[in-house]
Amino acid sequence: MIRVLVVEDSPTVREFLLQTLCSDPAIEVVATAKTGEEALEAVERFRPDIITMDIHMPRMNGFDATRRIMETHPTPIVIVSGAADATDTAKAFRAIESGALAVLSKPAGVGHPAHRQSTAELVRTVKLMSEVKVVRRWPRYRAAAIDPETSLCKEIRLQTTQSQPRIVAIGASTGGPPVLRAILAALPKNFPVPVLIVQHIAAGFTQGLVEWLAQSSSLPVHIPTHGQSVLPGNVYVAPDRLHMAVGADGRIQLRSDEHENGLRPSVACLFRSVAKAYGPSAVGVLLTGMGKDGAWELKLMKEQGAVTIAQDRETSVVHGMPGEAIRLGGVTYVLPPEKIRLALANLATKTVETNEPATTNRQEGDLEINGVFSEHDLSGS
Repeated sequence: MIRVLVVEDSPTVREFLLQTLCSDPAIEVVATAKTGEEALEAVERFRPDIITMDIHMPRMNGFDATRRIMETHPTPIVIVSGAADATDTAKAFRAIESGALAVLSKPAGVGHPAHRQSTAELVRTVKLMSEVKVVRRWPRYRAAAIDPETSLCKEIRLQTTQSQPRIVAIGASTGGPPVLRAILAALPKNFPVPVLIVQHIAAGFTQGLVEWLAQSSSLPVHIPTHGQSVLPGNVYVAPDRLHMAVGADGRIQLRSDEHENGLRPSVACLFRSVAKAYGPSAVGVLLTGMGKDGAWELKLMKEQGAVTIAQDRETSVVHGMPGEAIRLGGVTYVLPPEKIRLALANLATKTVETNEPATTNRQEGDLEINGVFSEHDLSGS
């Protein structure tokens, strides 16, 4: 039985969340709280397996409550917010930075067309996130800064069939925002290619995600418009409810086509377009996330000669998407985030090595190249 603490200041919403979660026989709501202070007391008393956390609350808000819980009683936390304004959205991403695992919109009410889908997503996310092992966040914790100009970058080199990739495409889902932020923070101002990102996130939070990513990145981060040309050293994040693709002319294509893998935007659409438009002159990266979105298309990119990278199991909140890509044989390198960001930052130092494809003259025992593990090193992944 999964023991849940529901933190929500609205009595109506709190009761709705309680009924939604208890509709699943595997879930028990052991306590509710209407303020951050009550949440801290309930965590200590009931020791829940997972917490759903509101953001906008009187006195201690959800961000401060998340930070305190992760410092004292580390527990998986899912932010459930209405994202009513930019302030709430910003607090949601500060909570992610403090250790929350995911952000969801509050489920739609009974009678709303999205009711069934949104309530199912909440239940599914709570069940999955309850299994995540979280660690204590110490007070005043700050992530170590990575200087992309340091010699460390020169130790992580991507082997490609081209002298210089022309685009980087990244897909991420659950647990992705902090990894994206770390990667973008490591890319220098002279990064030579555009970066296109599809991050699965609840509608209404994309603008907040972009602003949060931009705070630590030296590169401009945008939500693109249809027909916009992609420029070197710029980051483009897919907008709400639209697929993002790129054409051979280097222009963004935004589409309202059918959902793929139940998602829009989908990583699959982006990766497929990059494989077609850029072939071997691309780098594809698939980060932590539930499901299989983008896995087959990462394999397609690899078949077209692109360098493909999957986040490793040990550092993934959920190893669904990268794990499926590895299973399909679509991955050139399996890396933790620190090596992903150093490898990509190295593209700007013009130290990318030109070699034959990984399958040529490669023995099964050749597991490591310049500190980066190849597709053959998949035991336990």
